[in-house]
Amino acid sequence: MLRGPDYAGAVSVPVDNEYPGQRLGLPRDGRGSIARPGRRIAALLIDVASAGLIGFAFFSSPDPVTGVPFANPLATNLIFFVVQILFIPLIGGSPGHRLMGMRLELASGGWVGLWRPIVRTVLLALVIPAVVWDADQRGLHDKAVGTLLVRS
Repeated sequence: MLRGPDYAGAVSVPVDNEYPGQRLGLPRDGRGSIARPGRRIAALLIDVASAGLIGFAFFSSPDPVTGVPFANPLATNLIFFVVQILFIPLIGGSPGHRLMGMRLELASGGWVGLWRPIVRTVLLALVIPAVVWDADQRGLHDKAVGTLLVRS
């Protein structure tokens, strides 16, 4: 006789991921827990706005039609990439991460190294890997390089 999960004698099986990070051995909340989407988005906005301000301050030029100065988009994107790639290995996260009380660490523990921030930032620039998450709220850009964004 075949039986599926809906038969009358079914036993409730515990969920293996009741909260983000449980499968990874992280606490539900507080220090060391997976950073939630609100903090992540706020950190990204801080980093993008900072890159935009720096780009405007140092690499702006007047619009040929209106004469209104605007930031060079290429310079602004390069500033964003450089900030991510430099600050992640140096201080454990971007300035936005740190201001929002987060740090980037390896899933296996230890220093993130130099290549992971580069690959992670390139994937972040593609946008799609950053908005596709698993049950632990890890974006594909973090899963690809084996990192976690946790609360500090």
